[in-house]
Amino acid sequence: MFNLESFDIKLNTEFVGRNFVYSDEIDSTNSFLLNKENKFNTDGTVILAEKQNKGHGRKDRVWYSSKGQNLTFSILLTSKKIYSKKFNHINFAASLSVAMAIENLFQLKTELKWPNDILINGKKIAGILLESISKGSKIDRLIIGIGINVNQAVFQGVFNIPPTSLKIELNENIDREKLLAEFLNTFEEMLEKVKTNPEEILKDWKSRCRLIGEKIVIEGGEKTKYGIFDDLDDDGFLLLNVGGKIEKIHFGEVSVA
Repeated sequence: MFNLESFDIKLNTEFVGRNFVYSDEIDSTNSFLLNKENKFNTDGTVILAEKQNKGHGRKDRVWYSSKGQNLTFSILLTSKKIYSKKFNHINFAASLSVAMAIENLFQLKTELKWPNDILINGKKIAGILLESISKGSKIDRLIIGIGINVNQAVFQGVFNIPPTSLKIELNENIDREKLLAEFLNTFEEMLEKVKTNPEEILKDWKSRCRLIGEKIVIEGGEKTKYGIFDDLDDDGFLLLNVGGKIEKIHFGEVSVA
């Protein structure tokens, strides 16, 4: 069981995670925070669930997670003026924070895969899903859903990218409280960079993405595109070189060609 006291001692943030909700079982942490009717509407609220009955990733893919073994949680951001135009930067900030927390605590080399996967040795250790509610052209509330495979040793099902966990990589049980606190501490620092130096977020993210410069396949909707992963633009969208012409990709599933 998650030790709230141990987690609180390690948390060193101003606002992220200071309003912390723990749930033994819930449909979806993202859906919970998207619902404005619940009483947890403070900026930086975090909800952690030991089990999600309807946990999901991009394209509504089911996120499989053994109860009490991993970290499945969501963060609420409500600073509308700051974050409305930095959707991708926040996504990258979250990816970087997961990668940095793992590297800092366990000295494991991580890789980042556009747009929202964290890998170790080519296997998926964590994923991120951003969802939002908008008013007009502005985001009213932004939810960052994160799943990190921590102590799960066996994964069942068919996966686009084979999964792994910290326990599998290190052959030992991991302190989930310490990892979550390390992530949240780092993420709050990264959010400040989103506001003050978003270019550094993109630079740091690209330094961990080995697919830049490689031939890739992008599957999105009914279309499949082939080309070279040229770069990211200033807004974090993928720039695909197709026969010498650059196309901007807003979404899609990326794999090596």
